Amino acid sequence: MSFPSLSRRHWLKTLACGALLGFSTLGMASDAPLKIGTTAAFAPPLEVAVAEAAKEGIKVDLVEFSDWISPNTTLAHGDIDANYFQHIPFLENARKEGGYDLVPVAPGVLNNVGLYSKKYKSFAELPEGAKVAIANDPVNGGRGLLLLEKAGLISLKPGIGYKATLDDITANPKKLDIIELEAVQLVRALDDVDLAQGYPLYIRLSNAVDPHSALLFDGLDHPEYVIQFVARPQGKDDPRLRRFIDIYQHSSAVRAALDQSLGGLYVPGWEKK
Repeated sequence: MSFPSLSRRHWLKTLACGALLGFSTLGMASDAPLKIGTTAAFAPPLEVAVAEAAKEGIKVDLVEFSDWISPNTTLAHGDIDANYFQHIPFLENARKEGGYDLVPVAPGVLNNVGLYSKKYKSFAELPEGAKVAIANDPVNGGRGLLLLEKAGLISLKPGIGYKATLDDITANPKKLDIIELEAVQLVRALDDVDLAQGYPLYIRLSNAVDPHSALLFDGLDHPEYVIQFVARPQGKDDPRLRRFIDIYQHSSAVRAALDQSLGGLYVPGWEKK
């Protein structure tokens, strides 16, 4: 099947696992695979879930994207059945900006996000005018600004939360030069900037620095940032998707893959109360 909505900037990786066996137990007669979009950082544990699903006769294809826009565009167009890469604030912004009719189906993991530097061991060492890279999308950029505020490097308008933008900075005593980049590119910026917002998933993939070496983490007490399985409304109750999510959440093999990928920098979102 072709994916005409994908540009040259995007690439897909299809993992067709197992034969379709006994699908009637899930109420599905078709042998079409379940297609789930994701990004590279989330792929390894999902690949394990795909293999575990194949043991039950559930065929799943992962479609891997290199950015955070196309997974929703492609899902909205019906070229995939679900995606797994975003939290609810990001989804809400995507629905508002793109007009997508997409809904969260079930929670995945909650990831820590931090501020990383290859040049400095503390915020006090940062020079005046230091270059700082944060995400350029409205929600994760706000998360980056909140981290900078938590570090004592800037002040923001009271109560603005993750909706903060550069215009909401009320104090910047070190005159930081804050640069906005696509979130998946932040890890590549570590060689060129003094400080960068970082996602341990991508940092581990790149081997740029120790994922645990952030000068500051935003913590794992923000349930709004739990990554979600997302689908179109008519597909949210697809029994194949529901079973795949159950495998992801409860398979010991998948949990081992999550631990290997994320170490102690995540918690299972489905276990948070």
